[in-house]
Amino acid sequence: MGADRPEDARRGYARVLTYAACGVVLLSGCASMPDSGDLRGVDSTPRQDTQVRVFAMPPQEDAQPSDIVSGFLEALTSDDPLYSTARQYLTERASKTWRPGQSVTVLADGPGTVADSNRDGRDATDDLAFHLAGTKVATVDAQDSYAPAGGAYDAPVHLVRDAKTKQWRIDGLPQGVVMGKSDFQRIYMSVDKYFFASNTVAGAAEQTSAVADPVYVRRRVDPVTELVRSVLSGPTRWLDPVVRTGFPTGTGLQKGVTALTPDDQNKLTVPLNANAARVGATKCAEMAAQLLFSLQGLTPAVDQVELRSGSQRLCSLDEEHADDVALRGSRRHPDYLYFLDSKNRLVRLPSGSTGTRPDPVPGVLGEGGRPLRSVAVARDEHSAAAVTTDGRELYVTSLVSGGSLGDPVLVSHGATDDDRLTAPSWDARGDLWVADRDTADPRLLLLEQGAGEPVVVKAPRLDGRIQDVKVAADGVRIALVVTKGDKKSLLIGRIERTGETGEKPTVSVLELHSATPDFEDVTTMSWAGDSRLVVVGREQGGVQTTRYVQVDGSTPEGSAPAALSGVKEITAAEDDRLPLVAYSEDGIVRLQAGAQWQKVVSDGTTPVYPG
Repeated sequence: MGADRPEDARRGYARVLTYAACGVVLLSGCASMPDSGDLRGVDSTPRQDTQVRVFAMPPQEDAQPSDIVSGFLEALTSDDPLYSTARQYLTERASKTWRPGQSVTVLADGPGTVADSNRDGRDATDDLAFHLAGTKVATVDAQDSYAPAGGAYDAPVHLVRDAKTKQWRIDGLPQGVVMGKSDFQRIYMSVDKYFFASNTVAGAAEQTSAVADPVYVRRRVDPVTELVRSVLSGPTRWLDPVVRTGFPTGTGLQKGVTALTPDDQNKLTVPLNANAARVGATKCAEMAAQLLFSLQGLTPAVDQVELRSGSQRLCSLDEEHADDVALRGSRRHPDYLYFLDSKNRLVRLPSGSTGTRPDPVPGVLGEGGRPLRSVAVARDEHSAAAVTTDGRELYVTSLVSGGSLGDPVLVSHGATDDDRLTAPSWDARGDLWVADRDTADPRLLLLEQGAGEPVVVKAPRLDGRIQDVKVAADGVRIALVVTKGDKKSLLIGRIERTGETGEKPTVSVLELHSATPDFEDVTTMSWAGDSRLVVVGREQGGVQTTRYVQVDGSTPEGSAPAALSGVKEITAAEDDRLPLVAYSEDGIVRLQAGAQWQKVVSDGTTPVYPG
């Protein structure tokens, strides 16, 4: 708000008047005093009351150019759905060509305004130019997709004085909206909209995976309707190549529908246009599941979705039956937490258990004897992959009694321990991923169903050497810790597979982007939700810290995990009701929501949930 722009505060422009009785906030130095109600001045728009609505005031009569620019910037931070008040600061021509929905540019400290000359608009000149300046933090595009950004922001704003009214108005401005980081965090919220993986999960059930596509919507400007429209418009550009939607092409809300509101039973009825009128029961269930999965990220959550087209009821789906349509990673509840004990045995504890007496797993990995440094348990918890202490050999074996370790499925020829195999990771299809860090032949590898000749995964934009690999539960996104020079970064890539059934596939990881632009060193990471990861690392010049990050590089709302020193490895289940588990200087420790870290055992290593 105004506090983001020191120049506004100096000239006393930005004042916020809160009407506690009606939950309205007016932004302007020219607001009239109310006749009644509790009036109090505050430094910035209150963030703790999510019910407070913020509205801007229109231009004051005979306002000077600097106040017109400042008033317009304040109006961009209001809860006006169509930016009607902001448009009052523009000429008629500029209002017609301005597209606020084209983008949001987020600046570190809000946009500063600098006049192109020393004139303040008080002379006879009928036009004047300003520049908006700041440091970019992020952008949100027309698809509501967030991306970190950096560098200087500089955009011209041109004002004219109307020949008849003698009032100053803006007639030239950048497309989209611009605001400070604190305003963005107050106004916008991150929500996941859902689509389906293009390739269904292998297996008898042929179960479809739901894939989260994070977007940002304005939290107090009808987020239900905006999120529904966003789902109907399809996936964001980055995710589009690997997902599909259940909605027929051209599906939208029924003409005339401007707002959607759940009833008192948290059921949302969505009237669709004629493009959806002829869908079958299976397709309709997919459509309803997409909306239900997406709307459950809002507060209060929608528990049931009914789809209609005209007077026809198409279908209805509630939370209890949504998982019959598709699986979400956040709904997968693993049976056990696994780690290596002091006898080099793979042991397990029931997930969510508060006990500290682990049992060895059935099979050869529970017997110990072979020195191991990393393990990965398949998502069905029927088999596991293990890498030897020297990083040279990768074994895959079943978690049943009486089995043998057998021959390694992969052998690295790297010269040193650090130049060999990373910890492996299982995807939702039952395929196994691992990186060979051999400096002579570094490769990202995929073993279909954990066996056979490995597929060399193409990663054309990878710049650095892979240190860690984690595949998302949906099987179409992958997280990589990559070293380049002295920096270790967390990158997110999109997994694309091509090839005919029965043939060796071509697998690529494309459009890698950073999820931790502020970190210069990433120690360890794990998926911790459908679009969230937990990361241990160090910001530039800082100490080791643990925090959550979104796959798009933004920081999710909520507090970071409690501090813990000396973390070497960390794991999280996609189901956020289960505790974080870490291997630190204190051994294996876990963190329940709202609690402090608790020691599990002092002599264990390599904790993992399935995946």
